[in-house]
Amino acid sequence: MIYDLEDIDATGIYHIMAQTVIPRPIAWIVTQSEDKINIAPFSFFTPLSASPATVVVSIGYKSDGSLKDTMTNIQKNKKCTICMVDENNLEKMHFSSKELPLEISEADEFSIKTKEVFENFPSIIENCSVAYACTFNQIINLGDSRTVPVVLNVKNIYISKNALKDEKKPIISFNPVARVAREYSFLGENIKAPKIP
Repeated sequence: MIYDLEDIDATGIYHIMAQTVIPRPIAWIVTQSEDKINIAPFSFFTPLSASPATVVVSIGYKSDGSLKDTMTNIQKNKKCTICMVDENNLEKMHFSSKELPLEISEADEFSIKTKEVFENFPSIIENCSVAYACTFNQIINLGDSRTVPVVLNVKNIYISKNALKDEKKPIISFNPVARVAREYSFLGENIKAPKIP
């Protein structure tokens, strides 16, 4: 199921984003260069707003101080796809964090399968539950920062059939991976919030 955010009000967009962007989430970003796709994870990532639907992801630099391929591709093409990381993708997501030469695709190096779901956007990770199709909005200048925060507009959200429990509301349930310090964590049981007196 693909949700066109032009057809959903701010409350509906918030409802989807609040269920799919879970702190501290990992943005597994797919970008396109001229002849290959780039796949890389970033854990400084969060929603900014539901109206307009925006997220921010902080992208660091390569070990030699140059821009990461993800940033270069976003600046050139003005778009990317963000896949939320499921438990079944933990290992390949982690492998894709390895710095590779520009001419080598993580999809090829680590056998990461992708598929097309969004028109005119990079592909998504084949078995991910949730993905955002995003366009470039702006870079936030933090001066001498070790990362570059990039604001992205969310244009469409893909929810897999397995993750979508109720299409009308929508109710979404999947098994995301979170980043905790230098480790990863799976989310345990959901706990209902207590009633406010």
